[in-house]
Amino acid sequence: MEKSSFRNAAILAAKAAGQIHQNYFGRKIKIKTKDTEINRVTCVDVLAQKKIVSILKKHFPTHGFLGEENLDSLRGAEYVWIIDPLDGTSNFSHKIPIFSVSIALAFKEKIILGVVFDPCKNELFVAEKGKGATLNGRKIKVTNNFDWENLIASTGFGYERGQLMKKNIKNIEVLLSKSVLDLRRMGSAALELCYVACGRFDAYWEYELNPWDFSAGKLIVEEAGGQVSDFKNREVNLTLGSVIATNGVVHKRFLDLFC
Repeated sequence: MEKSSFRNAAILAAKAAGQIHQNYFGRKIKIKTKDTEINRVTCVDVLAQKKIVSILKKHFPTHGFLGEENLDSLRGAEYVWIIDPLDGTSNFSHKIPIFSVSIALAFKEKIILGVVFDPCKNELFVAEKGKGATLNGRKIKVTNNFDWENLIASTGFGYERGQLMKKNIKNIEVLLSKSVLDLRRMGSAALELCYVACGRFDAYWEYELNPWDFSAGKLIVEEAGGQVSDFKNREVNLTLGSVIATNGVVHKRFLDLFC
């Protein structure tokens, strides 16, 4: 099977889901809560996931699927698609134009393809293992910035608003005390990882992300020359994980600060 067919199908699926986003963005939509009051899902999440899965299943009927909206089908297959149909649901539901589609493909639990599509800016990030990363077809690279005073980093807050929230607020305090240039919080982990990959951010971190949040973005960062690990500098696998993604040259500095 040609690997390019994986890439082409993933791009097709991501753009189809992005079209659904555009069709519904700004309209009044029904919002449901999941496990917590602040963990929400919309009809757009569900419709976009169905569209992605239908496209990928048509091309690859024996592949497995793992996705945010109750999707865990044939997870034991050699090839598994990892899908976040709408990364940034809170932004979307509040008419904030920062959200994305994230699609990754794992072979024997190793990510070999990552696609992230931002339909609002029509930006398509793609990476294949060993082939580099692109934004709208052009090669991208992380920064080589090492200086705190020129550093822009991003973070996120999950649904746990207890000790992890307090810990992350402390991280922010520590970074600001280093006189970093600025900090951001976008609300789409997939996009924030891609912003590290293309040099808009120097670093990004967040606690307890799910594999559909980071799998595609992780590969895109790595293929753009960056570094991704957990907070103990271990490989991030396809389970719930905390993530630090950097340009590589500041990675140890972040680990030393946060660990």
